[in-house]
Amino acid sequence: MYAVFSTGGKQYRATTGDIIKVEKIEAEKGATVELDQVLLVGEGEDVTIGAPLVDGGKVLAKVVEHGRGDKVKIIKFKRRKHQLKRAGHRQYYTALEITGIEGAGDAKPAKKKAAPKKAAAKKAEGETAEAKKAAPKKAAAKKAAAKKTED
Repeated sequence: MYAVFSTGGKQYRATTGDIIKVEKIEAEKGATVELDQVLLVGEGEDVTIGAPLVDGGKVLAKVVEHGRGDKVKIIKFKRRKHQLKRAGHRQYYTALEITGIEGAGDAKPAKKKAAPKKAAAKKAEGETAEAKKAAPKKAAAKKAAAKKTED
C-alpha cells in the first residue's frame, strides 16, 4: 500500500518501510509522528483519491534523525560594475521512517472507464476532420495540374 501526503508545503509518495527526508518537524528523535494530510491512498488497482483530503487517512512515521541538507550556493553578479555577492543556504530536514498507512473506506475510488470513451470520441472526430481537409486539397491539386497541361 502506498500514500501521497503533504507536509511542509511539499507532497511525498511513500510506502511502509520507506525513509523520507521532509521539511523540519518539531519532534524528538525516536518519536512517533502522525501525518493527516493524505491526498491519495492506493494498493494495486484500488486507488482512493481525496477531495482534497482522504477522510480518515493517516500516515504514521517514526523520526529517525534531524539534519541539514547540502549547501546551495547563491551568487549575485553584475558585470562591469565591480559587484559580486555570495551567499549559501543549508535547509534543515527531518528523516522519517514510514511505519504505517491507514486508508479510508468512505472515499470514492478513482474512475478509470470514463477517460477511454472520451479519447475514442476525440479520435473519431479527428479522423472525420482530416478526411474533410484532405478532400479539398486533392481537388485543388488536380485543377493546378490541368492548367499547366493546357498552356
